[in-house]
Amino acid sequence: MAPLLPTSVGGMSFDEGALPQRGVPIMLRRLTKFKSMDFELAFWQLTYLVVAPRRVYKQTYHHKQTKNVWARDDPAMLILIAGCLAVAAAVWGYVHDYTWLGMLGLVLKMVFRDFILFSLGIALLFWATANRLLVSTTGVSAITDNRVEFAYAFDVAVNSFFPAFLTTYVALLPLAALVVRNNWICLLLGNTLFLIAGFQYIYVTYLGYAALPFVARSELFLAPLLPLFGGYLLSLLGFNIARTTLELYFGQSWH
Repeated sequence: MAPLLPTSVGGMSFDEGALPQRGVPIMLRRLTKFKSMDFELAFWQLTYLVVAPRRVYKQTYHHKQTKNVWARDDPAMLILIAGCLAVAAAVWGYVHDYTWLGMLGLVLKMVFRDFILFSLGIALLFWATANRLLVSTTGVSAITDNRVEFAYAFDVAVNSFFPAFLTTYVALLPLAALVVRNNWICLLLGNTLFLIAGFQYIYVTYLGYAALPFVARSELFLAPLLPLFGGYLLSLLGFNIARTTLELYFGQSWH
């Protein structure tokens, strides 16, 4: 029988205007403690992020009541996603005839730049936005608890990254030779993949903040869908997003 889904994403708390003092350091300290990591639970989380992302956040409030934290302190999901990125980088490197050293550089770029740094940047942006503009001071017992934890914002960014990763890093791989061709059908296919990835990222992000009872107007996190879809329609006039992205990423031009 499949294990129960995690009751939340867990971590830490902090005062307004200050970054968390214990959630991220705890996770960093546990990076080498593989025996204490729940990889099976993290795997099921990743699965549901793809097939039913709402279920991942369903019991977040219960987790807060029992552990007094919103964000996870188990780095198992980080390690699993980093491992998936490393495998994807190795395959992309092989396809593009990278040397072993070049392949290692590609792994580091995908894991640390594309995943970790990007997720930290998005988490910081949405953490600040939510705490400044969207947090309600009514309806929860303690006002000091009505703050979005930075570690939770990072968890949401990590969760949002995984479905988009499957669409752009994995699904794009067998289609790479097709989407770079100079015809409208191939342009439509490649651009639609990036539209789907953008939708997945925005929707999972919205679910993460909507799960917090003190975040009002969480639907504002869906606002990027409008420019995303507008940009997609404009791109169909002749801008191949997939080919441009691959050319910039791998420094190779297709004509």
